[in-house]
Amino acid sequence: MGVGMGLNLLLLLAMVATNILSLYHLSSSLNKPVKSSQQVPDHLIHQLNTIRATINHLTHLRSTTSDPDVTSKPPIPSDLLLYAHISPIASACHDHPELLHRYMNYTPFSLCPFDTALSESLILRGCHPLPRRRCFTPTPSKPISSSHKTNNPFPSSFPDTAVSWASYVNCKSFQCLVSKYDGFDMKVESSKFVNPKSDLDLPISQLLQIAKSSSSVIRLGLDVGAGTGTFAARMKLHNVTVLSTSMNLGAPYNEVIALRGIIPLHVPLQQRFPIFDGIVDLVRFSHAVNRWIPTTSMDFLFYDVDRVLRSGGYLWLDHFFSKRLDLEFTYSPMIKKLGYKIVKWATDSKNDSSGIKNDEVYLTALLQKPVLK
Repeated sequence: MGVGMGLNLLLLLAMVATNILSLYHLSSSLNKPVKSSQQVPDHLIHQLNTIRATINHLTHLRSTTSDPDVTSKPPIPSDLLLYAHISPIASACHDHPELLHRYMNYTPFSLCPFDTALSESLILRGCHPLPRRRCFTPTPSKPISSSHKTNNPFPSSFPDTAVSWASYVNCKSFQCLVSKYDGFDMKVESSKFVNPKSDLDLPISQLLQIAKSSSSVIRLGLDVGAGTGTFAARMKLHNVTVLSTSMNLGAPYNEVIALRGIIPLHVPLQQRFPIFDGIVDLVRFSHAVNRWIPTTSMDFLFYDVDRVLRSGGYLWLDHFFSKRLDLEFTYSPMIKKLGYKIVKWATDSKNDSSGIKNDEVYLTALLQKPVLK
């Protein structure tokens, strides 16, 4: 602050001196007859040039010191430099240095900051996987008691002590989550994937019967955009292991998935699935996969599904929604380009306010990957 004020004062004095000399020269010129050959004295030109050079120098100094946050870069956190030497960092991380520096600006060997929102901001911008940090992750101070450990993935309630609520702003209890977010009311979740309400629904019993009739077995699955993991929870009751990808986005979705005895994968939709090639029997797209995803990204997503699906495996688009024309001319050709067998293809109008306004439709499709010979 003091340096900036000093430069401003010097700049003001230099400008005043220039104006005084200019006025002096002008007044002396008016008092004398003007001759065509008369020139400005050399000493005056020298003084004016010196003052102008001083003004330019002071202006440059002022621009570089008045707003240090804009022109000067903060020092790179030491652990970020160290990590960059031993392991590569996703290229997209470098596009958001302010977020990356905040994430890596912590005290090593101490408790990590409560910065779930910051880490997900980086992940959603393509900075994934995040750089590793040398700090201790905050966990609930009270471990889950044996009375709360159950094999039932649809418990009547979850203990509030099972979540570190410091990372969340809107809710500090499960009771609050039930009233503000979808997926946390286990009474509602327990009825899903059981009894179909329309042709768009595909109950688990029907899915398993379809697989059985084609002499196929579903043992391993992937649920993309799984919310609180209800699909995986229902499949768990049929001895099927389903990994669930989910982002928290302000609520403890991943924690609840884990509390239900399911493994959450904290990865965004644009991330390559952390699964080996050709080993999964089923991939399900939840409501998170819909028309808001750019078409090129959607194309890559479909082919990453093909990468992890085994021959004879299933791709299930569950209530995928888009504009009616986009479904006809963009998404249907994109899906059918995979060359999968269409087991189920059902569409219906999306009748909420957004669906009516945008002429949106739902699509539920079950597709089977052909057996390669």
